[in-house]
Amino acid sequence: MNMQQIMAQAQKMQKDIMAKKNEIDSLDFVGKSNWIEITFKGSKEVSKVNIINDEALKIENKEILCDMIFLAIKDAMEQIDNKTEEKLGSYSKMNGLF
Repeated sequence: MNMQQIMAQAQKMQKDIMAKKNEIDSLDFVGKSNWIEITFKGSKEVSKVNIINDEALKIENKEILCDMIFLAIKDAMEQIDNKTEEKLGSYSKMNGLF
């Protein structure tokens, strides 16, 4: 394989990686807990916060509400990481990229 073929293959791989990354970034991931839903873009930007259970508004212990927010964030981050591994994992194993 000559240098031009190697460069062409590397450029194709880079385009494939960017296309898959852009696909992930455009998706919405909804992290949920019992009271809270937080929507993130695949780029891990928060796009929406929603209280899905009115009990959250009545709660006097803010520690519980904070726990529910934390769980929703954790859920969404795990979804994003799983989707990223699903779409890009083969590249990271092959090249140590991610």
